[in-house]
Amino acid sequence: MANLPLEGALHAVFVRSMMPHARLNGVDTSAAAAMPGVAAVRTANDLEGVSPIPASGNIADLFAMPVLAVDRVRYAGEAIAVVLAETIEQAVDAAELVAVDYDPLPAVVGFDAALAVGSPALFPEHGSNVCDVLDIDVAPDREATDPLLGAEVIARGTFVNQRLAPVPMETNAFAARPEPGGGLTVWASTQIPFDVRDDLADAFGLRRDQVRCIAPDVGGGFGAKLVVYPEYFVLAGAALDLGRPVRWTQPRAESMTAITHGRAQRQVVELGATRDGTIVGMRVHLTQDLGAYPIGGYLVATTAEMVAGVYRIPRIAVHAESIVTNATPIQAYRGAGRPEATALIERAIDLLANELSMDPVLVRRRNLIGTEAFPYDTGLGPVYDSGDYGRALDLVLELADIDDLRSQRDERRVRGDRLQLGIGVSTYVEITAFAGKEFGGVQVHPDGSVTVLAGTSSHGQGHETAFAQLVSGLLGVPFAAVEVVHSDTGRVPKGDGTYASRSLQLAGSALWEQSGRVIERAKALAADELEVEQDDIVFSDGAFGVAGAPDRSLSWAELATVASDGSREGSEQGLAASGVFRQSDSTFPFGAHLALVEVDTETGDVRLRRHVAVDDCGRILNPMLVDGQVHGGLAQGIAQALFEEVVYDDDGNPLTATLSTYAMASAAELVSFENAHTETPTPHNPLGVKGIGEAATIGSTPAVQNAVVDALARFGVKHLDMPASPERVWRAIQAKRTAGA
Repeated sequence: MANLPLEGALHAVFVRSMMPHARLNGVDTSAAAAMPGVAAVRTANDLEGVSPIPASGNIADLFAMPVLAVDRVRYAGEAIAVVLAETIEQAVDAAELVAVDYDPLPAVVGFDAALAVGSPALFPEHGSNVCDVLDIDVAPDREATDPLLGAEVIARGTFVNQRLAPVPMETNAFAARPEPGGGLTVWASTQIPFDVRDDLADAFGLRRDQVRCIAPDVGGGFGAKLVVYPEYFVLAGAALDLGRPVRWTQPRAESMTAITHGRAQRQVVELGATRDGTIVGMRVHLTQDLGAYPIGGYLVATTAEMVAGVYRIPRIAVHAESIVTNATPIQAYRGAGRPEATALIERAIDLLANELSMDPVLVRRRNLIGTEAFPYDTGLGPVYDSGDYGRALDLVLELADIDDLRSQRDERRVRGDRLQLGIGVSTYVEITAFAGKEFGGVQVHPDGSVTVLAGTSSHGQGHETAFAQLVSGLLGVPFAAVEVVHSDTGRVPKGDGTYASRSLQLAGSALWEQSGRVIERAKALAADELEVEQDDIVFSDGAFGVAGAPDRSLSWAELATVASDGSREGSEQGLAASGVFRQSDSTFPFGAHLALVEVDTETGDVRLRRHVAVDDCGRILNPMLVDGQVHGGLAQGIAQALFEEVVYDDDGNPLTATLSTYAMASAAELVSFENAHTETPTPHNPLGVKGIGEAATIGSTPAVQNAVVDALARFGVKHLDMPASPERVWRAIQAKRTAGA
């Protein structure tokens, strides 16, 4: 937001808690307010009319997140006050003079601490750090309460899906400008501009048409920008009260603790099978760390409903609990509950294969849901729309030349080489769009150009290209003639935003429908102008002509001119159509990934050598955009397996709050990805498309994790939690060597 032309804008700097957990006895702003250039210093006392941000899911209201800390701070980085000054330098200097009186409290860090008997409660009035509990029981025979009934072999494991920081290229940012008459225009780095507009209007007693939210070129979201952040309310209120524009851009170090984190889930799994590898049932215990405020309370339910993965599992019992801890709140992060589910089942399958002394690929094949079973009801809630899981698995093995890779790996094992190879496979299914809805609009202008309105918000996915390509093809107009408008509540009447890999299947389907309506309206106009029946009008190559009379035709520009004639009925809307597409159910992309890693058994260093991905997102509209999404997803999924982790010390202090301590992957740590696709259309939308934005993140992580464990198999290592850092790998090897000695 630093480059927005906002004349006279004040610069905002937030004062944040240095304590992970403390009573807030008082905030003295007098010295800061007296500094040169300071226009205001605001605390929670200045925002009494603004409601806290509610918890999500079924979690009680008392867990709501205050916009600015009131009586207590619950994580390092929580906002306490904001300084507004003429320059950013003045705001920074003044913020350092805000005196906060803390009364430190014991910190609750991690799963065990939150659940321990006698552990201090973050919300004393609740009396426990468990904020929600969920139970799901799936069994064809309701009298059979044990999900492992009939199991001859049981694989058991405890896995941790570590806490991650999203690290978008653009940190959180916001600007607000008061408008004459009491309105407000805001610019937000967000995935959900309509939610930002609605929440700000409601908070300050404005009509929604008085608030305009614009999401400019957003530099990455990954789910972390699905939150209407506390800072937005603070800054919008300040702009209204002071009658001046306000701007704020979050520093990177601040972003690492103040923007929401992802994952943070512990999983205890028991997977039972017969001796031939047929799965009979699974028992799962999930613990979801939601951080200080459970605004991501829905996440563990998404994991629970997807734990079956691509497999026929007749009996499943899931117990899930969500907890609060003294850490940054958890929210959606690329995949939002689905990567955790895939990691769980794919690690469990490899453990089962180990128990059975069987090939992990064979165990997968034996239990895959067959193509004849679709639509397939898992019993956990989702009904999978379509899939060919075996084909994706076959293709990834073929592309990787699995026999050759196994030969190389086995030769190194026999020789006892220092550098060991590991092969990891994962097969996955995920859920996208969540049976959602989205707005789309199409208008043809008298000059032949077309304006497309989309309710989604783009932040790097290529919506402008995809939507323009779609409408250009449907209307038969040049690609360059199509303007796509999005991310501006002042120009687009409604929208739900971008998340859950929903944009093309929902907004794209809306544009498909509305393009059809525009074509039908144009046919009616052409019939009137050419004095024939509408059934005699033929639409081809962007022109409307009379069947059998090719010399009699009208162009889009001519018909749009006719449509805008003020003497005609309906001319006020011109040649246009708009509406909302509602999808009857969610869609379920799927795929298979294979990773090859090389592990230095003396140092623990892990190097990715190959990654082959086969992803199915239904019908593909633009292969280049699909591969771009896959590449980005692979980078994030592989990084979770090998590098990234948010770490706190036992007192709740963040140890990875900068990019010098948080190990985010760069291109140097990755390989040239090998991508392929199958296409299995969904019946739930007219385009047959499914989501692709999160698929590669979901499929890649367990493939790489499985590969690392496979490389360590000669030492007897059966599981290794992520990330597979050199120290963690080295310690696992040394522990087995010591035990063997």
